[in-house]
Amino acid sequence: MKLMLIILSNEDVQNVTNDLLKKKYYVTKLSTTGGVLHSGNTTLLLGVEDNKVEDVKEIVSNSAKTRKKKVNAVGPNDLNVFSFLPSNVKVSGATIFVLNVDEYHKL
Repeated sequence: MKLMLIILSNEDVQNVTNDLLKKKYYVTKLSTTGGVLHSGNTTLLLGVEDNKVEDVKEIVSNSAKTRKKKVNAVGPNDLNVFSFLPSNVKVSGATIFVLNVDEYHKL
């Protein structure tokens, strides 16, 4: 069994969760905040059998979209004169971690 952690933009959560639920994959949603963009996102937790990991990855890939976001590149020690100008950053549709599960109990 695997534990999948899927980090998504809040803009994609509804599409992804609806598509997962249609295929009978049940999720736990956690509200989280990204470190780079400092924007809201959602982390989904799924427990799936090993042979279902690729199916879940395909569902997420089809439902979560890559997009561009404007961010300010100013850091606390940034001395670049142009660092105050916003720049476009490509944001992936989802980040997925797949972890081995030694034990699983549903009580």
